[in-house]
Amino acid sequence: MTEFLNVGKIVNTHGIRGEVRVISQTDFPEERYRKGQRLTLFRENKAPLELTVASHRKHKNFDLLTFEGYPTINDVEPLRDGILKVTKDELGQLAENEYYYHEIIGLTVIDEQARELGKIKEILSPGANDVWVVQRKGKKDALIPYIESVVKKIDLDKGEVHIEIPEGLLDDED
Repeated sequence: MTEFLNVGKIVNTHGIRGEVRVISQTDFPEERYRKGQRLTLFRENKAPLELTVASHRKHKNFDLLTFEGYPTINDVEPLRDGILKVTKDELGQLAENEYYYHEIIGLTVIDEQARELGKIKEILSPGANDVWVVQRKGKKDALIPYIESVVKKIDLDKGEVHIEIPEGLLDDED
């Protein structure tokens, strides 16, 4: 069975010419949304729909897309709230020490004392660097910045991330 990965969510229409606003979830919007690129749209209680990108431009914090065969607002209105995905085999090769979100989410986080902190449940991209949300047992989630001084080793084979916690990063130290 084909495995799909999220690249964006259609959150609204834009104007009357069939443009949709997408909150992007990809590090490669120029590649994912280029003209002619095929994306699969997933919506609740509907069959997946294959779409071909007709145009792409940036506007504020959104990616604006149009799709071949969907020239008006009425055509794209039913696409709202859909998730745009690509197949896993469409992923490009990353440079050494670069990872896709789906490879990081679910990894176990180990601190410098070899204690298990929890599992990465989400990745936030607020600005300069990503922030990993680590779900911990009986404690609130920890926010770990993905920077060299904190993340020391990522071992995908073992499913582990080894980190060094700077003083004050976790507010509930015992």
